[in-house]
Amino acid sequence: MIRGIHHPALSVPNLERAIEFYCGQLGFEIVMQAGWPVGVRMLDDAVGLRDSACKVVMLRKGNSCIEIFEYSSPTPRTQLGERPVSDHGITHFCLDVVDLDAEYARLSAAGMRFHSKPVDSGDNKWVYGRDPFGNVIELQEIVNPANPAALQL
Repeated sequence: MIRGIHHPALSVPNLERAIEFYCGQLGFEIVMQAGWPVGVRMLDDAVGLRDSACKVVMLRKGNSCIEIFEYSSPTPRTQLGERPVSDHGITHFCLDVVDLDAEYARLSAAGMRFHSKPVDSGDNKWVYGRDPFGNVIELQEIVNPANPAALQL
């Protein structure tokens, strides 16, 4: 039985910078830090790589987690600019917020780049922005909790 989504995972070039952003700006907390050196066959098999090595952190905010990896081996391919959300694959993850306008102002002042100003669609308000590595994060405020798409966190 599938109960729901536990976490998305990101690969980034600088784990410390990711921790600074996700914990310092978005308020996540570290719940696990680990990693492995080259030569752990069981982990290579599990992630589908050969000679892998990485550092990893699991972050939590409320009932959601984000797992962030920094691989040192094999050498990761650099993300080619800011990948458009229309490209196939994971396009973004969404964070539930209270007072979207205040969060937008706070994060803008902290240097987060947004695609636009917040959009008010009636039942909710939302905006897309990017983390320091170009990954897209949606911030969403549920304005009408009676909306069938609203999840009570």
